[in-house]
Amino acid sequence: MPPLRRHQLAFVTADGWKNVLARTWGEPIKAGLTHWAAQGLPVVVTRQLPARANTAGRIALGVCLPETWERQRVALQLMPKQLSMFTEFPPLTASLGALSALERKAMRHLAASLAANHLQARVYGSVGWQTVTGLPYLHDHSDIDLWLAVKDAHAADTAVHFLQQVEGLKRRVDGELVFPDGSAVAWREWAAWRQGRCQRLLVKHLLGQELRDAMVCDKRQLQWEMAT
Repeated sequence: MPPLRRHQLAFVTADGWKNVLARTWGEPIKAGLTHWAAQGLPVVVTRQLPARANTAGRIALGVCLPETWERQRVALQLMPKQLSMFTEFPPLTASLGALSALERKAMRHLAASLAANHLQARVYGSVGWQTVTGLPYLHDHSDIDLWLAVKDAHAADTAVHFLQQVEGLKRRVDGELVFPDGSAVAWREWAAWRQGRCQRLLVKHLLGQELRDAMVCDKRQLQWEMAT
């Protein structure tokens, strides 16, 4: 099994779905999960319990159901052997079908600018789930949620520069910068911190989130220090 991280998709085995559906679920969750199992749709890795609280070694996962099943968020816990494969949410360029013509043009330009700087945006949230499942998630107030893997502070600054160029669309372009250790920062908060408008950052990781001070060393290596 690969190392777990946030925004990771996983596919559940037939035995895993049998275990899930045997539990007591109310409607409409039961119907939604039955559809997920029948279609072999993925689930997403969510916040994990600390090892001391998870002696059975279960993996925390989630399903975000669309409007068809009242936008319910469902928490699951499965054993590693009940998962067959891990994958990613799709890249931005593969996720434009449900967007307006203006949004598609802006996102293609964003993706090209990022690619020219060795960066790639992947979708999650409503756009991501709609792309992965083919089900209707997007509504008038949905954001375009992106996550970008960045190797260091310089790459994060570069990503933010291009993200800021697509402000003003009908849909808000939101999302996270994800560093090599799996820690993630909202790109807007990173921009505010770099501009001196805030002193601490909310850093999310596999086991939760923390408010931290951040220090950048020679623009290449990001080091976090716990806030006091």
